[in-house]
Amino acid sequence: MSALRDASAPRIAPTLPSPASERGLEKGRGGLSAPASTQHLDASPSLRDWVGVLAMVFGLFMAIMDVQIVTSSLTQIQGGLSASPDEISWVQTSYLIADVVMVPLSGTLSRLLSTRVLFVSATLGFTAASALCATATSLGQMILYRALQGFSGGAITPSVFPVVYTRFRGPQLATVMVVISVILNLSSTLGPTIGGFLTDALSWQWLFLVNIPPGIAVAITVWWLIDIDRPDRSLLRYFDISGLVLMALFLGCLQYALEEGPRWDWLADNTILAAVIVSSIASVLFFWRVLTYHQPIVDLRAFTNRNFAIGSFYTFIVGTGLYGATYLVPLFLAQVRGFSSWQIGETVVVTGLAQMAMSPFAAYIARHVDLRIMLAFGIGLFAVAMYLTASLTNQAGFWELFVPQVLRGIALMCCYLPANLIALGTLPQDKLKNAAGLYNLTRDLGGAIGLALLVTVMNNRLHFHWNRLIEDINPARQAVQHFLEMHTSRFDALTAGDAAQKAIKLLAQTVQREALVLTYNDALMVLGLGFAAGLVLMPLVKSPRSALTADRH
Repeated sequence: MSALRDASAPRIAPTLPSPASERGLEKGRGGLSAPASTQHLDASPSLRDWVGVLAMVFGLFMAIMDVQIVTSSLTQIQGGLSASPDEISWVQTSYLIADVVMVPLSGTLSRLLSTRVLFVSATLGFTAASALCATATSLGQMILYRALQGFSGGAITPSVFPVVYTRFRGPQLATVMVVISVILNLSSTLGPTIGGFLTDALSWQWLFLVNIPPGIAVAITVWWLIDIDRPDRSLLRYFDISGLVLMALFLGCLQYALEEGPRWDWLADNTILAAVIVSSIASVLFFWRVLTYHQPIVDLRAFTNRNFAIGSFYTFIVGTGLYGATYLVPLFLAQVRGFSSWQIGETVVVTGLAQMAMSPFAAYIARHVDLRIMLAFGIGLFAVAMYLTASLTNQAGFWELFVPQVLRGIALMCCYLPANLIALGTLPQDKLKNAAGLYNLTRDLGGAIGLALLVTVMNNRLHFHWNRLIEDINPARQAVQHFLEMHTSRFDALTAGDAAQKAIKLLAQTVQREALVLTYNDALMVLGLGFAAGLVLMPLVKSPRSALTADRH
């Protein structure tokens, strides 16, 4: 039995799917705002508006899909680039670092260039970077091209929602928001499945080549059909280069530490320690700069609006659950059940289908019920869904996860609309672009911090459960003897010693599997408790005037 006791518990440190990763599911980083101004709302949205906005939403779909689409094909990309297992994680990390830096910057760029120019430029940049990724022959090239792709993708999402809220109100706005929420959720959920299919049927290069035709089509369509504002070139005069550099260091190093920290035991690694120190120093200087400079790169005054501040807090909470659950459930199915990418996709798509079924009801509820009540219900229901999910066994599959995933999909639909409207519903039109970037940066950081904490918790709990289970593996126990004898007889073609070692190894794998099951249940329970605790601040939220019920003027 010494071989069993000497075996070390595995470490849960796979590549994180990204907050930005999986941001997916509805990464509406631009937020669902309700501008106080009613300009441009004199007429109902035309067919031109609908086609233009749907084209932007499809561009958003591509940007989110590309975060997740590579996760099931990292092994093939690793072989194609001759990279090590540790190095290949940079295919994800480089995208996410560039993305999280661009999100808050998008507000300033949108005012400087105009929403149309920024979106079209970002889409063309994303498309060109996708083509370059397909031509990469080394890890260095792939990291550079993925960073360019992430930087462009980070500008796409925040540009969508100011257009939506400028052109749509009332029932039309509800319809657009529901469509966006469902599409964004499905894009993140189906990303790994579609990526696995493309890689198996063609090659990993097609993960990126598939973006080129629709990317060009989206850019042309948006350029022709969308034009809601004019560029303000005067912003160039006092453009805050120092603030931009400090923001890049602060957010870039923070994102790197959150992505790589769980893998390398946090501050025990010198690189992670250096990133944390740089991020801490840069954050202090960055906040000093934006609070004292007359034209800051990011205007933080939006947080003086109580609803925006508390709404952003709830967006942070929703981000942890959005990305956390999308990370834990597929990983459980892969590690414990051994499901393929396709089988995982078939199982987790239930959440997206539940959202689609709930979508018309969510729009109706948001128009007729206090948004605070709707949000509280959604957060509470998500906590219940996590509690039900945290009863996993080594045989849990589609039907065991069906009801919890349906409840999670309903809960997310009840969180999306009110959280966005509470945070951005009381802000004036001229503050919308900047606030949209801050709002969605909060969600991304919620996902990044939540994932990092979950992986850390899982590493600790895995070792705890492993050690506790090993204590019960006593060779004198009849059940243990029966297990070893039964499986030793199965390996009778081997020598007696080899057969015994095989049986012990199988016992160790069984202990590992059960420790993993208990670990996933703990992590899911922690996620649910976080949501339940988030209800504490709900009484502080003011009742916002919902754009879903606002009349046109």
